[in-house]
Amino acid sequence: MIVDLLFVLAGIGLLVVGGDRLIRGAVNLSLRLGIAPAIVGLTVVAFGTSAPELLVSVSAALNGTTDIALGNVVGSNIANVLIILGFCAAVTGIPTRGLDLRESWVMMMAASAALVLLALLAPIGRLDGLLLLVMLGLVLWRQLSTAEPAAETELEGADAKASRRMIAVWLAMGLVALPLGAQLLVTGAADIARLFGVSEAVIGLTLVAVGTSLPELAASLASARAGRADMALGNVVGSNLFNILAILGITAVIAPLPVPREMIRLDIWVMLASSALLYPFLFRGLRMGKRVGLALIALYAAYLMVLL
Repeated sequence: MIVDLLFVLAGIGLLVVGGDRLIRGAVNLSLRLGIAPAIVGLTVVAFGTSAPELLVSVSAALNGTTDIALGNVVGSNIANVLIILGFCAAVTGIPTRGLDLRESWVMMMAASAALVLLALLAPIGRLDGLLLLVMLGLVLWRQLSTAEPAAETELEGADAKASRRMIAVWLAMGLVALPLGAQLLVTGAADIARLFGVSEAVIGLTLVAVGTSLPELAASLASARAGRADMALGNVVGSNLFNILAILGITAVIAPLPVPREMIRLDIWVMLASSALLYPFLFRGLRMGKRVGLALIALYAAYLMVLL
């Protein structure tokens, strides 16, 4: 038990550190190669921030623990809205007026609805995974074709003083830490699930999902303290969209994903509902204040009580 907990904690730590270093290395390498900052932000940073979820889901699928792989995606999307936005709103409040995230929200809801449909038609097979990846390609094409120029200083991990050696070190650290952290987290989480008689799906929806969402939580809280809490909304919408289309798509191509009945009864609908909660804030300009943040956190606590 103690060894499994240490595996989980070490895995989460390596995922956090590895994700940060991979983003730093990839962003600065891309900028040195002359790739436009706007493109780097929509591709390199997007892939980098979701690298922990991707590595964990792929590792779980390869280990045969497909319930953890699927639960990680669904649980991360729920945690992104209810925990990350909840904490940011409770700490500083999140202004929403002037944010142009309506189209991204519609894309996120379409991806969420696609996941619900695929879950109802389970298992989620390789052709389904390819379909999700095609949708990802269309989303990236749309975002890149409408992207506005961005300054390098606005990119997470951008450092004009970074040397080639430092970039190489960052990339190496990320490429080593991420798969190792993913393996430790999946192994420890699966053993804990078996020890307590809890399903792997529940472990994926809670422990693994929250663990892999820690990098987004840290980045969002840092943005809030810096007076850019509004960036948290964009990060959450983008992360949820990417989790379904990229992570689930790649994982399903690697190994077909059966969907547990309990996940069909509850969790996919909670994911869809939590994403829909963003509508009045993005379309009506309602401010996400402290009360809203506390309400979101309370909703997550209620969800855990039902789940466990």
